[in-house]
Amino acid sequence: MKPTTAERDEAVTGRAKQAPSARWALASLSLSMLMSSLGTSIANVGLPTLAQAFTASFQEVQWVILAYLLVITSLIVGVGRLGDVTGRRRLLLAGIFLFTVASGLSGAAPTLGLLIAARAVQGLGAAIMMTLTMAFVGETVPKERTGSAMGLLGTMSAIGTAIGPSLGGILISWLGWQAIFLINLPLGVLALLLAHRYLPVDRMAQKSDRISFDRLGTLLLALMLAAYAFSMTVGRGSFGPLNMALLLAAVIGVGLFVLVEARAASPLIQVEMFRDPVLSASLLASALVSTVMMATLVVGPFYLSRALGLGAALVGLLMSVGPLVVALTGVPAGRIADRLGAPPVIVVGLIGVVAGCFILSLTPATLGIFGYIAPIVVITAGYALFQTANNAAVMTDVFPEQRGVISGILNLSRNLGLITGASVMGAVFAFASATTDITTAPPEAVATGMRVTFAVAAILIVVALAIVVGSRTFATRPSLPRDVS
Repeated sequence: MKPTTAERDEAVTGRAKQAPSARWALASLSLSMLMSSLGTSIANVGLPTLAQAFTASFQEVQWVILAYLLVITSLIVGVGRLGDVTGRRRLLLAGIFLFTVASGLSGAAPTLGLLIAARAVQGLGAAIMMTLTMAFVGETVPKERTGSAMGLLGTMSAIGTAIGPSLGGILISWLGWQAIFLINLPLGVLALLLAHRYLPVDRMAQKSDRISFDRLGTLLLALMLAAYAFSMTVGRGSFGPLNMALLLAAVIGVGLFVLVEARAASPLIQVEMFRDPVLSASLLASALVSTVMMATLVVGPFYLSRALGLGAALVGLLMSVGPLVVALTGVPAGRIADRLGAPPVIVVGLIGVVAGCFILSLTPATLGIFGYIAPIVVITAGYALFQTANNAAVMTDVFPEQRGVISGILNLSRNLGLITGASVMGAVFAFASATTDITTAPPEAVATGMRVTFAVAAILIVVALAIVVGSRTFATRPSLPRDVS
């Protein structure tokens, strides 16, 4: 039966009332994503100042960054699952509050040890924010606009990464190092108010129907991920006995985790979900692409400064080009994914990354700045297309009670790729440059190292492309196993 005129008017009025709420809800999610990415990039620029302020070595102050990243990596899946179990809205509000308070404590820290501890707490808040912002997309926007929403979140993440160094430099020069943390206080309060006012209220199940939280699985996964992250970061590029022991512990942890999850009544991660070829391919591709994107951050500063002889200020400006391209491409990429579907956009994005890496592997230093920046623009634009469409493809058809944990796994694949890239691609760059100290390598050696590194990067993306195509991305996606515990 066709709806009456009154019913149609009521439906239009309802959509009109809901649209502003959805926009403000998306604004709160975007601000949360901005703060979590800003938390990493803005602190990087402050390391030299922190070393002077606390009379500490670089190895000591780098834990201001590592503590933040390690906590995010270790807990990002667990907090996603916790949101599924206890309610995403209340946990996101707690995460924003925790991040904001920890930012204030960081700015007020009298010692380096307390600053690192506050940054670890801030990392927990960031893990909650990064995971649940993506999980909330399915509850705040229609399914046909998932790509656009994911593109907006990707844009905000890229903006946080892009403006962090310059904003941090300005704040330090004007107000001191404390300001790079205290800047989060007004942002956090605004995000908290918007989220409290506009995010949809959690729909709590009956007490007898609530799913239990897998504490043992969460602990094992956190320890395993922490061991892997430490194995890739300690030693500053050298891979010694400690790194090998940590990596072995991570491998053992994987086996224990799988055994525990197979027997858990309500597992943190249902192993059966990885039988979905689309999900598995998306996660593997995300990790490989992130590994390659970290290569641009590892290699870029050395190539621009050592091979091209550019000053620090110009190097910093040129390093912002990549994040700026991602920021400008994210929203259009989302709209394209909504219109054409995610699979073809994923493939086009990967082809763009391969093309840029291949061009860089052949670029002579004589082409100067343009010879490096032009391919970087191609790589980062392709990355924006891939990331937006890949996130949308993974999150679109997920059951509501699994959005948190799936979002956590998706973010984890990206973080693991970044951590692995910093170690592995850095080692490839040093090996190809034929030097033990890249800071003193001759320009020709650095240029050779850059070309070899991006040749390896191109191979990795070809592998990612083969995985995506081989997973029958364009076929009908099987349903993920639903948690009925």
